Amino acid sequence: MNTLLGLLIIAIGSFGQSSSYVPINKVKEWSWENFWLTQGVFAWLVFPFLGALLGVPCDGNLIDLWSAGGAWGSIIYGVLWGIGGLTFGLSMRYLGVALGQSIALGTCSAFGTLFPALFAGDNLFEGEGLMLLIGVCVTLAGIAIIGYAGSLRSKNMTEEEKKAAVKDFALTKGLLVALLAGVMSACFALGLAAGAPIKEMALANGVDPLYAGLPIVFLVTLGGFFTNAIYCIQQNIKNKTGKEYLSVSGKQLSTNVLFCALAGVLWYSQFFGLEMGKSFLVDNPLLLAFSWSILMSLNVTFSNVWGIILKEWKGVGISTITVLILGLFVLISSIVLVAMSQI
Repeated sequence: MNTLLGLLIIAIGSFGQSSSYVPINKVKEWSWENFWLTQGVFAWLVFPFLGALLGVPCDGNLIDLWSAGGAWGSIIYGVLWGIGGLTFGLSMRYLGVALGQSIALGTCSAFGTLFPALFAGDNLFEGEGLMLLIGVCVTLAGIAIIGYAGSLRSKNMTEEEKKAAVKDFALTKGLLVALLAGVMSACFALGLAAGAPIKEMALANGVDPLYAGLPIVFLVTLGGFFTNAIYCIQQNIKNKTGKEYLSVSGKQLSTNVLFCALAGVLWYSQFFGLEMGKSFLVDNPLLLAFSWSILMSLNVTFSNVWGIILKEWKGVGISTITVLILGLFVLISSIVLVAMSQI
């Protein structure tokens, strides 16, 4: 029952993340860099900080908690992850929600799951390590099939249809950006692993396991915010778009900020849910190690559901949709495979 509850919590957080790009359509009269920086304030600073406060012992504070060790490592990995987060946003811009998230999150899933295990010295060719490797391979197979569905969509659509579904659609550029985003985004998982001493101190001082990992999440997102803020401000200067923040009407400004805040809290919900869900998987080491891949797989699944709802797959044939559904089926089977191996 604990395992199912943990997976459900992760799934709820995943659905939130996959929905976080929907509010973009409600933000008007702002350039991409304006929206991205504003939602980043909420996604990487405000809500992670509020979440981190839940992981502070009753008689302690965040500074004391971070002094346990690993704080700087988490921040540095966060800076690297920020590059992934930045290019992740660009992958949505060039490929759309469905295909962009599929490629980026699939790559992120593999590296984010295997890197911590390799750095911990785990043997991936026997026992639970082998099962972890198989699970990741199945995940990548599902991603590859979904990517193929995306290429079929591109071939079967006219340029007008591509632009109607995704305004700045660019397959080659988008694929390269999405792959880079996936590799760099895997640093988030390394940042969480680096901050393990902080979580251990929180648990030792009576913090509920549901919230003990949240102070580490804030450190990683803090590092990521620096990377994204520097880029967005540079783009504001280059494109002379900084004036757009306040040049819109008061009503539109309020609307933009509101939907940026909504996007931010939805995005953050994935890691809030991940840390809470992991607390129910502590008796299942393999599923705990595979939890990152589970989150990414669910993100891909839900993002493609949103892609269908937003008509990004409009105009494609039955065969393309069949390939897409097959890819989603293989993706979900990776979670079932790992979970069943523990029964």
